[in-house]
Amino acid sequence: MIQKLKSNDREAFNELVALYKNSVINTCYRFLLDKQDAEDISQEVFIEVYQSIHSFRGEAKISTWIYRITVTKCLDEIKKRQRKKRFASISKLLHIDDVGHWLAGGKMPDQSIQENEKMEEIGSVLDRLPENQRVAFTLSKIDGFNNTEIAEIMNTTTIAVESLVYRAKKKVATQLEIILKK
Repeated sequence: MIQKLKSNDREAFNELVALYKNSVINTCYRFLLDKQDAEDISQEVFIEVYQSIHSFRGEAKISTWIYRITVTKCLDEIKKRQRKKRFASISKLLHIDDVGHWLAGGKMPDQSIQENEKMEEIGSVLDRLPENQRVAFTLSKIDGFNNTEIAEIMNTTTIAVESLVYRAKKKVATQLEIILKK
């Protein structure tokens, strides 16, 4: 397949897109928290894959290479928006809608507003993580990658990933404990 891709075989490229499209969009969504932005960035990812397939050396799996491009594109988008933090609104990630939820038989709007405020506080905890810890934490705990895969995506060592995830979990747990005590 790689040889076909390198010879600009459109059918092979369409096959590659079909194989990785949903995973790339989901990863983009987890970083950007916006469906339209995730779809737009995923298109940019595949354009980059198409344009740079000749530079793919095969030292890693093609899936790892694609995810590395995906993470880089997402981080670039976040920086472009001048948004230092990717988890500004955890409630958006959880699709909490105050009034609609209440009308559908859920909790009263004031209870939902209180929950949203708590979710925003939790989101701010994630916002305070250094970028590399957020990336490792997101790939590990949200996207479900193992440490070896994360190391390849982040272009670092497995030990570094373990350390990043551990420190992120420790910081998140400490901050959540403070929030819960409130």
